[in-house]
Amino acid sequence: MARVVVDVVLKPEILDPQGQAIVGALARLGIAGVRDVRQGKHFELDVEDDLDDATVVRLADTLLANPVIENFSVHHG
Repeated sequence: MARVVVDVVLKPEILDPQGQAIVGALARLGIAGVRDVRQGKHFELDVEDDLDDATVVRLADTLLANPVIENFSVHHG
């Protein structure tokens, strides 16, 4: 078995209300220096060793992310 990690975030041009709420909360807590926050999703998949990268990308692109508004990255580990 192998571990594959898929991280999904909103595209930069898409408004991220949750990220903006976090930035506002940081300011209220007196924490300076954070200019922007983008929230996202993190998936950890345990897959068979012979599952190819193209299949993982297809899985992420069709099930885990909405390619119209989100970007994703795939990492092994």
